[in-house]
Amino acid sequence: MALQCGIVGLPNVGKSTLFNCLSNAKAQSANFPFCTIEPNVGVITVPDERLNKLAELIHPQRIVPTTVEIVDIAGLVKGASKGEGLGNKFLANIRETDAILHVLRCFDDENITHVDGHVDPVRDKEIIDAELQIKDLETIDMRISKVQKQAQTGGDKQAKLIYDVLLKFKEALEQGKSARTVTFDTKDEQKAARELFLLTSKPVMYVCNVDEASAVNGNHYVEAVREAVKEENAEILIVAAKIESEIAEFETYEERQMFLEEIGLEESGVGRLIKSAYRLLNLETYLTAGVQEVRAWTYLKGSKAPQCAGVIHTDFEKGFIRAEVIKYEDFINYGSEAAVKEAGKMSVEGKEYIVQDGDIMHFRFNV
Repeated sequence: MALQCGIVGLPNVGKSTLFNCLSNAKAQSANFPFCTIEPNVGVITVPDERLNKLAELIHPQRIVPTTVEIVDIAGLVKGASKGEGLGNKFLANIRETDAILHVLRCFDDENITHVDGHVDPVRDKEIIDAELQIKDLETIDMRISKVQKQAQTGGDKQAKLIYDVLLKFKEALEQGKSARTVTFDTKDEQKAARELFLLTSKPVMYVCNVDEASAVNGNHYVEAVREAVKEENAEILIVAAKIESEIAEFETYEERQMFLEEIGLEESGVGRLIKSAYRLLNLETYLTAGVQEVRAWTYLKGSKAPQCAGVIHTDFEKGFIRAEVIKYEDFINYGSEAAVKEAGKMSVEGKEYIVQDGDIMHFRFNV
């Protein structure tokens, strides 16, 4: 399931530094705009302590965590919707991602130039929002010109539905609001809205890149961002990218944890960012546990057992019979699969079972 989060932001806000911390792929990081021209893609391991705890009980041959793809996209500038800077390339790359990690510069440093002269994360956010909204408005107007006649005179119900969806988006965008703020009542409308693939309909998380002193509690820049996005229902994450790059240099887990404790953090910003990106993509994890491997599998939240079985192999979904399910907490409490079964804590579920995050699954199927 190759779903992607795209890291976006103005030049010199710390996107590539953050990407380098997230992945072994080394994007160039320098003090000038457009250093990252082609989008760098990193396949990032999602931290999950449950795998380690299961492994302590089972002693498998290997542990296989799940992953998420992070894409570092070239910095956008004002006028990108009209092709300024690397605007067209930026917009094409962001269209291919499933969610957006919007990095905002929330630190002062006279040695790192700002493309607009001074630090103002709210202004930076509004610049990117406006460029994406302009592009979405172009898309909407183009679609309206194609369906308007059918919708108004042709008696085509589907054309009328699409037209109404387009008008609702157009109204919001013309007011400077992103498409994600628009809600639809019916499933048909929701489906039509999704199929437009608008840039501003993608889920977004604002990543406030701060200095070391602000790594724990943030600063006045972060508070300004909170106020600006309070009606967007968006998540905000505080990360000190410079510190994260230092943490990445430590070779052992113990060294990294000692460093984090010294600066007052329980978990690295990178770890929190990866988990948040995973949630942003509406993903959850189920587990398989045996002596060969303890493994995490990614599925879309709300999926039923056969679809989750298909994540392992399409044959599992085609020939699905039933799923044997153990709750993670029960496995840890009883210490083994046999003990869980003996206690009557393993359930047998059919095709309508909605898989829950952390379920330990064993699928029965017949091809």
